[in-house]
Amino acid sequence: MHHTGRYSKYIRPISILLDLLVVNALSLYFFRELRVDFLVYIPYQILAWSLIALLVRFYEVYRFTTPVEIISKLLKQSTLFLLLVIAFFPFAKTTIFSGKAIAWLLSVSFVIITGFKYFFFYYLKKYRLLTHNNYRSAVIIGYTTEALNLKKIFETRQDYGYRFLGFFSDKKQGPEVIGKVEELKAFVLEKKIDEIYCSLNEISNEKIKELVQFADEHRKTIKFIPDTKEILSKNLKIDYYELFPVLSLQKTQLHDPLIKGFKRAFDIIFSLIVIVFILSWLTPIIGLLILIESRGPIFFKQGRPGLDEKEFFCYKFRSMHQNVNTEQEASRNDPRVTRMGRFMRKTSIDELPQFFNVFLGDMSVVGPRPHLWSQNKAYANKIKKYMVRLYVKPGITGLAQVKGFRGEIETDEDMINRIKYDVFYIENWSFVLDIKIIVQTVINIFKGEEKAY
Repeated sequence: MHHTGRYSKYIRPISILLDLLVVNALSLYFFRELRVDFLVYIPYQILAWSLIALLVRFYEVYRFTTPVEIISKLLKQSTLFLLLVIAFFPFAKTTIFSGKAIAWLLSVSFVIITGFKYFFFYYLKKYRLLTHNNYRSAVIIGYTTEALNLKKIFETRQDYGYRFLGFFSDKKQGPEVIGKVEELKAFVLEKKIDEIYCSLNEISNEKIKELVQFADEHRKTIKFIPDTKEILSKNLKIDYYELFPVLSLQKTQLHDPLIKGFKRAFDIIFSLIVIVFILSWLTPIIGLLILIESRGPIFFKQGRPGLDEKEFFCYKFRSMHQNVNTEQEASRNDPRVTRMGRFMRKTSIDELPQFFNVFLGDMSVVGPRPHLWSQNKAYANKIKKYMVRLYVKPGITGLAQVKGFRGEIETDEDMINRIKYDVFYIENWSFVLDIKIIVQTVINIFKGEEKAY
């Protein structure tokens, strides 16, 4: 029999206390010579930290929370906390402002608090896997495709810490269906089930209300599985017309004007750094090596579908002998590719001029790779959600590329996988994800990629 003891309820208060202890202790140390009235400052700092944590849901970290979400929370918390720490000084007349002291406070506290988060998130998962402790038991109402997919997640992602005990269904029978829906309540109480997952098309609204009431009375968690996954897996927003709730589909974060502005600012800064510090000296060298091997221009420009399927000219260093088959993608041992071109393609150096496209606003540093027009026409109506990738600017690198789906499209499956990652990126964008993709791209360049030819 596995232990089902709970330490989870202690993690959040311990985490809050440790974080406050760290920022307050470090403030006392780094601000000791700034004539700060700590009787005023410490309560202010505790209030500021707590309000920001509430705003960004800093302590809402669960067993299914991804590392990217945690890093995003850390960055949001640190940035807003920095602003409120700086805001204190103009109102405290006797204090001495020191950017250096504030930088030390934020840097050291960020490192320590990240360490705490990593410990709680990573080591407690390991502890749970080793000891089989702190598992949550779960049952599912319904025997649908989505219910079976959820059961598969419970079984394959053991680090989530769920123990699945069976399905309840009135509509279908199967080897894992352990009873009718009416038998669920007795089973939940007898086996001390923690979480009930309910397929929305399995039971009536009346039955759902009854189950919610049962879960409230017995302090059980009830969650619902959307069977219309194609719609409900996206961001749903509740609007109220007076007191009447209406669900509407939100556009992705990348359609938010503030996010678009932030991403564009990052693109301009990043592309300028590459243009000034890399392309300024690398272009003449690469250009000379291209010209020594083959006649023709240094740059290759090609029309590609961009944002909203508007054409833009994508720039690359020329890696092929001049030819008329420019709408045919490169294949392994392609005779059109020069020796210098093979090296540039292997290291992705040929893509560097696209930072001019980024600076001009046709592309982004990270986004779905721009396809050939011929690919666009071939797959637009063939692959579901293909056109979603044209809702945002194409990128120099993207999630599909770092996951290994780059280069030649040999089968429809190659393109389907590419689209799957492109759509996931668009619907789940975060700045941390962009940074992660950029870092992974650099790692892949040095490691070398099988399909880079």
